[in-house]
Amino acid sequence: MKVERFEDIISWQKAKELTILIYGMFEKSKDYGFRDQIQRASVSVMNNIAEGFERKSNAEFKQFLFIGKGSCGEVRSMLYLAKELGKISQDEFDNAYKLCEEISKLLSGFIKTL
Repeated sequence: MKVERFEDIISWQKAKELTILIYGMFEKSKDYGFRDQIQRASVSVMNNIAEGFERKSNAEFKQFLFIGKGSCGEVRSMLYLAKELGKISQDEFDNAYKLCEEISKLLSGFIKTL
């Protein structure tokens, strides 16, 4: 199946799911700096997949996928901090972390195909 829109890419769909999850987890946080950083990192994952796809060059697309993968790592790192600081529960951490890992694996596989 040929992907014709970035919305059809499974890693983008999962990244959108992650972004919605992160926004929900931190929407009431009064730590505005932390909230802004983790939300921006999560948005970066999905946006880099979309932007790279729209470039229509495999080399550029690959570079944007690497950037998105890096942003996914940033979200995972921040989840540790959120858990240690008592901003999220262990269950919230586990759910978000698992989704991040899944996205990273999907992106690694996708990068190998380009």
